Amino acid sequence: MKAFIPLLCLIALPLWAQDAPEGWAVYPTQKPYAELVDATKAAIKENGLIVVTQAGPTKAAAARGISIPGNRVIGAFNNDYAVRVLETSVHAMIEAPIRFYVTENKDGTSNLSYKTPSFVFAPYVSEGGQNLMDIAAELDSTFQSIAERAVK
Repeated sequence: MKAFIPLLCLIALPLWAQDAPEGWAVYPTQKPYAELVDATKAAIKENGLIVVTQAGPTKAAAARGISIPGNRVIGAFNNDYAVRVLETSVHAMIEAPIRFYVTENKDGTSNLSYKTPSFVFAPYVSEGGQNLMDIAAELDSTFQSIAERAVK
């Protein structure tokens, strides 16, 4: 029976990911929420970015007596990328930091999701051109590395 559970998880993985909006990367995990939040922040640092912002309604709701699943948005970027993006498109910089989204499931597992940087910056390609898309492609690779490390 224990061998059957991972098989079910592998089958469910594509189904959950199919529900994600266009442009999103989704990584369902067996990790508890708090562990995935910590692992995501550590992976961001390990991959040369910094945690620029964090926000989530879970603690504030608890302070109001409302229990909701864990929910945290973690913005990641660095100054090198900021300067490079600004050289291509002032308007595109509104998208920084690009965010990871950690959500807790009812069964105690959690998911790591994000909009791919290429998707995030696509509306600005007419201003930023190929240089902006090259930066976005670099960030796509970095974000994928962060996600893979965090969910390990």
